[in-house]
Amino acid sequence: MNKRDPLRVTLAAATAVALAGGLLTLTAGPATAVTAKYADDFNGDGYRDLATTAPNAIVGGAKNAGAVVVNYGSASGISASRRTVITQNSSGIPGTAESNDSFGAALASGDLNNDGYADLVVGAPGEDVGDDTNGGTAVVIWGSASGLSGARTISDPKPSVHDWFGQSLTVGDFSGDGKADLAVGSSGKDIWIHKGGFTKSSGAASRYELTAPLQTGTDHGTASLLAGDVNGDGTDDLILNGTYLTTSDKYSGTLVYLGSSSGLAFDAVLQSDKQAAVGDINGDGRDDVVASEWWGGSTGNLGGSITTYLGGSDGIHTDAGQTIDQDTPGVPGADESSDYFGYAISLGDIDGDGLADAAVSAFYESIGDATLAGSVTVLRGTPAGLSASDAKVFQQDTAGIPGANEDNDHFGSSVRLSDLNGDHHADLSVGAETENGGDGALWNLRGSSSGVTTKNAVSFGAASEGISTFGSPFFGADMLH
Repeated sequence: MNKRDPLRVTLAAATAVALAGGLLTLTAGPATAVTAKYADDFNGDGYRDLATTAPNAIVGGAKNAGAVVVNYGSASGISASRRTVITQNSSGIPGTAESNDSFGAALASGDLNNDGYADLVVGAPGEDVGDDTNGGTAVVIWGSASGLSGARTISDPKPSVHDWFGQSLTVGDFSGDGKADLAVGSSGKDIWIHKGGFTKSSGAASRYELTAPLQTGTDHGTASLLAGDVNGDGTDDLILNGTYLTTSDKYSGTLVYLGSSSGLAFDAVLQSDKQAAVGDINGDGRDDVVASEWWGGSTGNLGGSITTYLGGSDGIHTDAGQTIDQDTPGVPGADESSDYFGYAISLGDIDGDGLADAAVSAFYESIGDATLAGSVTVLRGTPAGLSASDAKVFQQDTAGIPGANEDNDHFGSSVRLSDLNGDHHADLSVGAETENGGDGALWNLRGSSSGVTTKNAVSFGAASEGISTFGSPFFGADMLH
């Protein structure tokens, strides 16, 4: 949970009961005049919800069709019984589940139609659109007092110039008009901004193209998109990751574009391996960017590292702050080749002090005799930036965490810091896409004033979440950011 949520929305609250499987299994009592303000509260009950992907799930016999599980927040947190499973075979979802659609390869959320309920956006970059193989698409699933219900396709404006439309998504108010915009990336250089004022019947109010200096083609284009306010002007800025091209070379980078009433304008490029997170770490009212080089890259850190870039009134500061790896004093473990420290990052206020803390995975970390078991390190936010002096590491052999370290679990395939029980402490959710041979699993650890705690920790496997375990669904490969 960022100190400043990019999309503060006013939601009508509802009392949710009887959640289990399917799209239309949520019922609610009468709405009351209670304000909620979260871009990931799909049923308007005042609690954030968690969306987790299974991009390789078999649906209706179609391999790698993909599925998304939404676990609804509550005063007691999340449970496997309060959830909705969404596929392209679900009632009200456009299209049909087909092989290699990868429905759920990217997720975003926000109140796109300004009705007081957060909507879920799901990318299916492998979707064949007519004769366009792997053309890709994005689907907006509408939130309501009765849960996620009904959907609309966001079509590709330029299908002939790229593929994999929907491989990256984010929602933010990039023009400062109080309406949520949707940014969609593909294998090309173009990012399409679909302007706020969506309706269920006609989609976005308008759209425009933002072109970035990115390498195009398979596994290129826009790898990921984020929204945050790095200059504190009240308008969201766009942060995108991809292979950045210069006149003489190419390298992985994070590009920052500042939002304004006149559109998005390029601000800076930061070094990274296509992974970043956004949040206010030092409490100055401006979001900061934490970018990783989990391959090791130019930093020379064998097992990967993260670097903080501070926000400022003039935009992101390219003079990097502290770089942290597993050899930094206070960080448990050691900088070892191919640990992939920084593979997944999330920022949120765990201890309730108003400063964003960081969860950083090393999902290829080997622990004892277990190779590629994976771990997650939590770093505390301070006015001076992220602190490594009291870092904590969590893995499946940590006391209180269900399960055990095993070869190829990849604990930390995805991480998410968000307050799922409404106690004003961000909880740590962790995915392990290859747990139990590729079935995948999800863990949730509570946040508290003293940091992440393993008390009342829960874990859900793919089967308990309503995902078929036939064919290695990779449940937990990614989460809503």
